[in-house]
Amino acid sequence: MECSLNKKIIIAIDGFSSCGKSTFAKNIAVKLGYVFIDTGAMYRAVTLYGVENGAIVDGVLNETKLIDLLDKIEISFKFNSDREASDIYVNGVLVEDRIRSIDVSNCVSAVSGIAEVREKLVAMQQEMGLNRGIVMDGRDIGTVVFPDAELKIFMTADPLVRAKRRYDELTTKGDIVSLEEIKENVISRDEADQNRAVSPLRRANDAILLDNSNMTIPQQMEWVSARLKSIIC
Repeated sequence: MECSLNKKIIIAIDGFSSCGKSTFAKNIAVKLGYVFIDTGAMYRAVTLYGVENGAIVDGVLNETKLIDLLDKIEISFKFNSDREASDIYVNGVLVEDRIRSIDVSNCVSAVSGIAEVREKLVAMQQEMGLNRGIVMDGRDIGTVVFPDAELKIFMTADPLVRAKRRYDELTTKGDIVSLEEIKENVISRDEADQNRAVSPLRRANDAILLDNSNMTIPQQMEWVSARLKSIIC
């Protein structure tokens, strides 16, 4: 990607869970020297805090209690040179691995549907993008957080493909889960994300569709490079 990088833009990547949005966005950011922000990790961090502080018990969300906890949650990112990406911290504590658990996955859609949670995190995300030069992925980046983003991409993939990706990620870390359980979680999250009252998952009118069901990461990077050339090269 031989480009002049003087022009800084915002790249908004939305889509369904387990589409590889974060890996895709991170690779773009590395190529361009941009900042990468994983907004899904931010909602997972709030969910984890709720689980660990009594607002979510046995998978049951106490919305009022979680809202009361929001003022106690400080989210930050620190670059991890070993994996060339930023790790997420809650109140100064590293939570990167813990936010990927199935317990968090089962509750994060409900948490992200709370208006007060979205208001807090969207404000943080918009502040992060004030100077542009960022790649941000999530569910409502191109529709709510940065509707003026210069490049919007909407990612999708077959549910079974996405479930297998998440299954491989979790089992590699030693988590004991079944592929069927992960597939059910993927499908239920799709339903919840698309039908929540606040900022539902939608493809922006000007977003480019990327179905990566049968694409390797290098193929995805070749795909996006062609589109970036017309914007920043």
